[in-house]
Amino acid sequence: MVTAICHVRHGNISSGLAMSRTFRSLAFIASNTDEAQASRNDLIRLYGHTEPAEADVIVALGGDGFMLQTLHDTMNSGKLIYGMNRGSVGFLMNDFSTDSLPERIEVAVENEFHPLKMTTSNTDGSVSFALAINEVSVLRQSYQAAKLRVVIDGKVRLEELICDGLMVATPVGSTAYNLSAHGPILPLEAPLLALTPVSAFRPRRWRGALLPDKVTVVLEVLEPEKRPVNAVADHTEVKSVLRVEIAQSEDTTARILSDPDRSWSDRIIAEQFSD
Repeated sequence: MVTAICHVRHGNISSGLAMSRTFRSLAFIASNTDEAQASRNDLIRLYGHTEPAEADVIVALGGDGFMLQTLHDTMNSGKLIYGMNRGSVGFLMNDFSTDSLPERIEVAVENEFHPLKMTTSNTDGSVSFALAINEVSVLRQSYQAAKLRVVIDGKVRLEELICDGLMVATPVGSTAYNLSAHGPILPLEAPLLALTPVSAFRPRRWRGALLPDKVTVVLEVLEPEKRPVNAVADHTEVKSVLRVEIAQSEDTTARILSDPDRSWSDRIIAEQFSD
């Protein structure tokens, strides 16, 4: 048996402590690596297996990429996801162990959050939609830098930004691509988004901005024929966009469990003091 979570909201993240509602079934899913598949088989032998559609908690075995895909697949399903690292970095995962898994899940802390919704207007006249847990980014498609206009809640904040790219990152994603582009690490509880440039050329000294998580960001592509731009929401890429709108998706929710001694908040704080 595992215990549900009472969660308290902070910005676009909510977390909480265990309470008394009882779950009865676990599903085990794994990435395609030999290590992850072998771990799945071991856990099924120990604890049994329920199909993910019927399970109360889904145990995901793999790396951060597999966890992101699992969260995308289970958004708005009400499923709780408990990840164990069978990949490399495993920032989003708990440590792997076959011991006392139901007890670990029983005391796990839930992190519930809303992803970003990306809406693009494309050069072929189509409109595309995608969700992002980590970040939405626009990236140059050719050898020439992109030219972008940055509009926040209807007000132009940068008339022209020349850069290799620009991203809007969530607190969850602030330690991923955002960090490698020298963006700030955001505590999970912070009601903020990071607007971070990739190799900004003009304005030369602009390093990005911190925005409230309720804003709508619009990125308009200037000179799209000469300087084509792609838009990416996590693993979904749209080529040759004219306009990208980014806002938090209030009606979409993902739920992930973390061990209380290795919470996401603690991991993000620790990341700021790591090498």
